[in-house]
Amino acid sequence: MAIVCKSAAEIEKMRHSGHIVRQVLDHLRTVVAPGVSTMDLEQAADRKMKDLGAKPAFKGYYDYPCVLCTSINEEIVHGIPSSKRVLKPGDIVSIDCGVVVDGYYGDAAITVPVDDSITPELRKLLEVTEASLYKGIQQVLIGNAVGDVGAAVQEFVEGNGFSVVREFVGHGIGTRLHEEPQVPNFGMRGHGPRLREGMVLAIEPMVNSGQAGTRVLDDKWTAVTVDGSYSAHFEHCVAVTKNGPVILTQ
Repeated sequence: MAIVCKSAAEIEKMRHSGHIVRQVLDHLRTVVAPGVSTMDLEQAADRKMKDLGAKPAFKGYYDYPCVLCTSINEEIVHGIPSSKRVLKPGDIVSIDCGVVVDGYYGDAAITVPVDDSITPELRKLLEVTEASLYKGIQQVLIGNAVGDVGAAVQEFVEGNGFSVVREFVGHGIGTRLHEEPQVPNFGMRGHGPRLREGMVLAIEPMVNSGQAGTRVLDDKWTAVTVDGSYSAHFEHCVAVTKNGPVILTQ
């Protein structure tokens, strides 16, 4: 599949979708608390999307059943919301959200502490993962390679003693949720497709506090760390412009 470059008008439409994703995530951040189930988050997101006039991007995608992915602690990505999964003090929860508005997709993720009792190591995991996202975004420049983005993420994460997930990667985004190119959170500078004006990338570091290995649970969706270590996930959609990277999901 070819890499699709967007016009300025298309990027504005994607900025609108991205803004809605951000509003949903900002709302969910206020809902997260001990005793709240991941299905409570799902229902809150569903209501907010309807209020904002957006359709969910994930529900029905390869038969995925929900509008959110909610991944707790050792779960990396693609956790399915459930009334049985209740947030506890000291937990962290990754919330991944996507919408489609006027045919254009927005996709973003945050990982939030359930309360103030998380350990210093977990707090560092969240800070490093989020900071690594911005290290990657800084490389979204015309003429750079996709490998420059992944290398920047990897160098920062590993320099802080954590590991980068390799089985799951970021992606292009536009009139489809997943477009070319794939955007790994590791790589070699100068390698991979060159970035051109109008490309839009969903950059999403997934970082484990222990080893990088992953496995998928019997539900065929939820990815977890092999060693039971905790994992964090942050994501933005970023446009390649002549003025540098523009984050569409701010």
